[in-house]
Amino acid sequence: MSTSIEDLLSFEEEPPPGAAEPGGGWARAVLRTLAATVAIVVVVVAGLRLVGLQISLLAVVVAALALLAVRRVTRALAPSPPPPGGTRAIGGEEDGHYNFGARDALRTAIRRWEVPLDWSATRPERFANTVLPRLAELADERLRQRHGVTREADPDRARALLGDRLWTFLDRPPRRPPSPRDLAAIVAELEKI
Repeated sequence: MSTSIEDLLSFEEEPPPGAAEPGGGWARAVLRTLAATVAIVVVVVAGLRLVGLQISLLAVVVAALALLAVRRVTRALAPSPPPPGGTRAIGGEEDGHYNFGARDALRTAIRRWEVPLDWSATRPERFANTVLPRLAELADERLRQRHGVTREADPDRARALLGDRLWTFLDRPPRRPPSPRDLAAIVAELEKI
């Protein structure tokens, strides 16, 4: 079963804890608790009298209130029910087949690169305007995260970390898009940073 991005991003607002319930609020909750306590006490006392036992009425009332309090706390701490619709098998392994029709984050990320690379095959200026700036951002981000430098802030150290081939590619881009093999080699060098 597949789940759309709308299902993942949509939510129904839940009332904040302690918010008044519609139709009576706290007075209704107190009346419900009292009614449940009376019902429990009546059933327990009647059951005990049938078997010939007697327990203090106060002890039965306290036990009933404790039972209702535990029930209320466990209900408040229980996890929210699963969303309706897209159910997922719990436990076990997946079947190993990729659902290419489903929309997921990986497919979206791949499409972000796939479309501009497709465009650049027929229009070289698209590569220089779209793909190359993204590769430069990736290089700067990896340099910043792993080595604390950027190409602009410390060009000498950045050049040493990037290597001559990647530095030249980012600093003086080619006039036409690189072949898929060359681009794969450049991306491999970028991943080594």
